[in-house]
Amino acid sequence: MSIPAVPAKPTPSELEMLRLLWQLGPATARQVHEAAVEARPDMAYANVLRLLQVMHAKGLLNRDESARAHVYAPAQPQDSLQTNLIKDLIHKAFSGSGKELVLAALRGHVSKKEREEIQQILNRKD
Repeated sequence: MSIPAVPAKPTPSELEMLRLLWQLGPATARQVHEAAVEARPDMAYANVLRLLQVMHAKGLLNRDESARAHVYAPAQPQDSLQTNLIKDLIHKAFSGSGKELVLAALRGHVSKKEREEIQQILNRKD
């Protein structure tokens, strides 16, 4: 099975697995499952393994098959994938306007502390 050149957009469940792998670093399915059950005790090992296999087939994960237990790692760094998802969201939901995305996010989705941090970034003279 060939891996697509551009990874597919991850589903919510796949994003959850990616977040775990970005935190853990390269990990076996068993290690990912152990991390997943902390947040979702009902998560079965077989479901985690199958999801990791599907994600590998979609090009979202790399898999090291040199050991008995395969080791999975994200195919893209976290910031790269997030940037691609945001570009897609800006294009689809905000007619290509980053400003509209930021304004929508600031309307009720940002805490006072986060607003202060954003303001500090805006005030920097780079």
